[in-house]
Amino acid sequence: MVAGPTDAAIKRAWGPDMNIEATPEQHGRNLEGFSGAIVLAMAAHATGLVVPNEYVAEYCRTDPGRLFGFASVDPNDPDCVGKFEAAIRELGLKGLKLAPIYQNFYPDDPKHMSLYATAEQLNVPILWHQGTSFVPEGYLDASRPAMLDPIARAFPELKMIVAHMGHPWVDECISLVRKHPNLYMDVSALGSRPWQFYNALVSAAEYGVQDKLLFGSDYPFFGTQQMLDALYSINDLVEGTKLPHVAEDFIEAIIHRPTPEILGLV
Repeated sequence: MVAGPTDAAIKRAWGPDMNIEATPEQHGRNLEGFSGAIVLAMAAHATGLVVPNEYVAEYCRTDPGRLFGFASVDPNDPDCVGKFEAAIRELGLKGLKLAPIYQNFYPDDPKHMSLYATAEQLNVPILWHQGTSFVPEGYLDASRPAMLDPIARAFPELKMIVAHMGHPWVDECISLVRKHPNLYMDVSALGSRPWQFYNALVSAAEYGVQDKLLFGSDYPFFGTQQMLDALYSINDLVEGTKLPHVAEDFIEAIIHRPTPEILGLV
């Protein structure tokens, strides 16, 4: 659900025809021919993006072998830990989605550490939108990937994924996940910016973190097939030049990496 000024921001950033409605039926059609998906709730009341945990859980129960629901709670809510535990224990959700630029909080604030400690205790991964966005109300300075470094140091067993390789701070994100064994990043949405995507993959290879990259689409902004096409065509940009190519086995590894097993979802 999108409310208030966020809808206007989406139109401004993506064009007047952009529609981010994603019903279960639409999402199911997007997944035809693919093995599954992580489905995200969102508790971003500060910027008007709200997808309830119950809604995601109900949808994921329709195809539990392919759909893995991630809960979301507002870290500014005094009862966020209790709501998170209920989403995992009672609704059967498998992870936690947090997004400082949408939820207006600073990840490294000590008052939020109990939420991360609970995720570690429950052996539940956290997926972070730790990067830029189009929402004018969001806290851009809270969105740097390096903000997660003290969390990773405090909770070394906690698995965390940084969405979109932390764009535009891709090299900062690479440095972060290279440093911590249980940190990963996904490539979702980067296919919509081919030059940035190409450079991100080249940089990941140069730093030797190819095994830290997970596949993702960012539906409904970017579909699953669109993301596959973007990966398979990544070298078209540099064909006929002396710029490095992204290795085919690197691309295939991103596509076929067993994300549910890596994150402990199964």
